[in-house]
Amino acid sequence: MKLLMVLTSHDKLGNTGLKTGFWLEEFASPYYVFKDQNMEVTLASPKGGQPPLDPKSDEPDFQTEATERFQTDAEAQRQLAHTLRLDSLNPSDFDAVFYPGGHGPLWDLAEDKTSISLLETFFQHGKPMGLVCHAPGVLRHTKREDGEPLVKGKRVTGFSNSEEEAVELTEVVPFLLEDMLTSSQGLYHKGADWESHVEIDGNLLTGQNPASSKAVALDMVKMLLKK
Repeated sequence: MKLLMVLTSHDKLGNTGLKTGFWLEEFASPYYVFKDQNMEVTLASPKGGQPPLDPKSDEPDFQTEATERFQTDAEAQRQLAHTLRLDSLNPSDFDAVFYPGGHGPLWDLAEDKTSISLLETFFQHGKPMGLVCHAPGVLRHTKREDGEPLVKGKRVTGFSNSEEEAVELTEVVPFLLEDMLTSSQGLYHKGADWESHVEIDGNLLTGQNPASSKAVALDMVKMLLKK
């Protein structure tokens, strides 16, 4: 099985002067779920090279078994430092795609034409698509073959308005994920703030927050093994 993980290249948290990027747990937990299944994992980002890490996700309070494993995994760190350019890849080379969150994707991947095309291709071919926390924001401009929003009528989740309010970034982000999914006619559902919540509809798997990242990856593995 060949799996593509797509990370953000965006590191500025709006006009706050603070840094953002991808959220470490949302990368590390799925990465090791896939690697432990002996899947071939390819890492990509819009600009290639080292994707920016949200510095907050590297703080002690947000460490997990997977992030600690990553900190001592020289090969994984090397692979992350050399992500491929997203526009150099062919979607047909992969069996599934996974997008970790962090606030970064709301700025770059949500607007990236290569990413939009890749997601539309995966969707049309029924390949598993996993998106966690803020990563469902990359579906903002994706369309089905009939021109309707990709998420229309689909059960989806993602970082909730109440979670965004809790981290005090409601006025900073370019759009609120829950509102975007709803306005795109997605059937948005959420669980309690900060607790794992996953929605699966066809080949689309979404997780609400960092705590949901491992669960989405495990559900993707089940889906792939059934194929």
